[in-house]
Amino acid sequence: MLRRSSFSYTVQARCSLAEAAALLADPTRQEDLHPLIVRVRRVPPRAGARASYDITDRLAAGPVRLPITYRADVLVDDADEIVTVARQWPATTVRNHTRLRAEPDGMVRIEVEITLAAPAPLFGYAFRQARAAHLKLAARLATALDTSPPGSPAD
Repeated sequence: MLRRSSFSYTVQARCSLAEAAALLADPTRQEDLHPLIVRVRRVPPRAGARASYDITDRLAAGPVRLPITYRADVLVDDADEIVTVARQWPATTVRNHTRLRAEPDGMVRIEVEITLAAPAPLFGYAFRQARAAHLKLAARLATALDTSPPGSPAD
C-alpha cells in the first residue's frame, strides 16, 4: 500500500526568471546546493521527458550513510514552470512542481510543491528525508541565485 503526502516552500531571489529556471531545471547545477546529492549524471531522456538524470544521494541510516541512485526526469522546463519526477525502487516517487514569477521589485518568487509517494513501511523515513533536504535546499537557493544581495549598490 502506497502512502502519499506533500509539502511546499517559497523562496525569493534577486535574479532573472531565466537564471532561476536554468538552475532549478538542471540537477547537475544543484550538487553543491542539495544536501543529499553526491553525484548527478545526465542520461538519454525517457520517452516524454525533456531531460533525464541518474542522481546518487547519500542517506543516513543510523550512523551509516548509504548511497542510493534514482532516475529523475524533467517533464516541463519553461521559464515559469518546472516539473520533475524522481523514481526509486521500491515504488517511491517524488514529484517536484515549481512555479516561478517575476515580482515588481526585481525579485523572482519561486513556489515549490513536493509530493512524495512510497510504500507504507518506507514512507515516514522517505518523507522526513525529502522534506529536510528540500528545506535546506530552499535556504541555499536565494543565496545561489541572488545577483545583487541586499545592501549592494544595485539596490
